[in-house]
Amino acid sequence: MTEFESQGLELRNAAKSIVMKYMKATPCCAKGHEGMRLSEIFRNCGFDWGYYENATSSNQQYWIVALMRELQAEEKVERIENSGPWRLK
Repeated sequence: MTEFESQGLELRNAAKSIVMKYMKATPCCAKGHEGMRLSEIFRNCGFDWGYYENATSSNQQYWIVALMRELQAEEKVERIENSGPWRLK
């Protein structure tokens, strides 16, 4: 693993930690509750860089989908509906 790949892994792990801390601190994300849309989690965790040409907030959200799928594979979160909100498992 190169230095840059290692730093990227650290960054991804830090992002997952931020999301988990946020979800644990947010009542609607608790197990059995209504959950929260991915766009809200993304913005409320401070991952939005703002509006840039060809890099709108909506475009910037794509990478967090993979982050949430990782947390889902680790059985930490669940998606309530096919295109619906996320909550802690």
